[in-house]
Amino acid sequence: MWRHAELLPIDVPDGIATAAGDTPLIRSRRLDEVAGCRVYVKDEGENPTGSYKDRGSAVAVPQAIQQGTDVVGTVSYGNMALSTAAHAASLGCECVVLVPADISPGRLELIAQYGPTILRVEGDYSKLYDEALQLTRDLPISFLLSDAPGRISGYKTALFEIYDSLYPEIPDAIALPASSGGFASGVWRGILDLQHAGVIDSPPRLYLIQTAASDPITRAYTADQDEVSALAPDAVGETIAHSIGNPDPPSGTRALTAVGETGGAVCSVTDDEIRDATRQFAQRGGFCVEPASATPLAGVRHLTRRGEIDEDETVVLLPTGTGFKELGTGTASIQTETVSRTALSSRLESLLSS
Repeated sequence: MWRHAELLPIDVPDGIATAAGDTPLIRSRRLDEVAGCRVYVKDEGENPTGSYKDRGSAVAVPQAIQQGTDVVGTVSYGNMALSTAAHAASLGCECVVLVPADISPGRLELIAQYGPTILRVEGDYSKLYDEALQLTRDLPISFLLSDAPGRISGYKTALFEIYDSLYPEIPDAIALPASSGGFASGVWRGILDLQHAGVIDSPPRLYLIQTAASDPITRAYTADQDEVSALAPDAVGETIAHSIGNPDPPSGTRALTAVGETGGAVCSVTDDEIRDATRQFAQRGGFCVEPASATPLAGVRHLTRRGEIDEDETVVLLPTGTGFKELGTGTASIQTETVSRTALSSRLESLLSS
């Protein structure tokens, strides 16, 4: 991502930040029939810690250090926690991660490997965003949350790389999961930068996909509202796409504005649709993606059926994180059979003839 360093707020840092970005853009024709259009996949799971969060951490963590902080922190029990802790470790900076008290042992192990101080916080975890901002003002620690300016700057490089890879073709649309709205804000910032530089005339349409269990941006879009409001607790359900189940997105209104300015849309998908899209990503595209990252494929299928995307249009799907960190949780349905070595040849023959 540092080939675009002149458009970033810091010089090229040391550590794993140098490996962030430059993820592949892959033409996936076998996903065309699922999505109903021409599909490219920008696989953000190939970042150092397996998610797009590394683009943001690659800028935000060294920027905070350059500004004099000795300790960085974040509020997360997923990809942002992993990324922040890893980037801090590679630069020798102390890191504090605030996680919910009921965090799963598997997630705790993933985060702990980088050596941060992990604090399990009891009570309403959703209120920690505002409280972390106050802690940054009161204590010598920089909490780098989902919409920290450095993170937004890093995220826009994904948009630059899409245009680098497709040139001279340009994408008609880009579809990505939406939670806090930070990634959408970064992609939109990148669009504005390219427009300002005269590189593009009209922007690609931005399509944001949410989980139906927690979809405040979708509800605001459907109601033709200008601002995103937090969902009431009784309006929020459980979802397998836990990393995007944000009922009160801090950058939700900015993300909604980006959709409006680019002529895009917001839609929500169910857990069953997410499960199917996860399978399609793997079995038709060869991609292992986490459930939240499968939502763009499920959402684009909705949008093509509604006639908002034409079959000859080029759409870039942005799966934001690898699914390898999700394996071993027992959620996958695995079908196998046992066969003796002596019967192996005949069994394979029967399978090939069926």
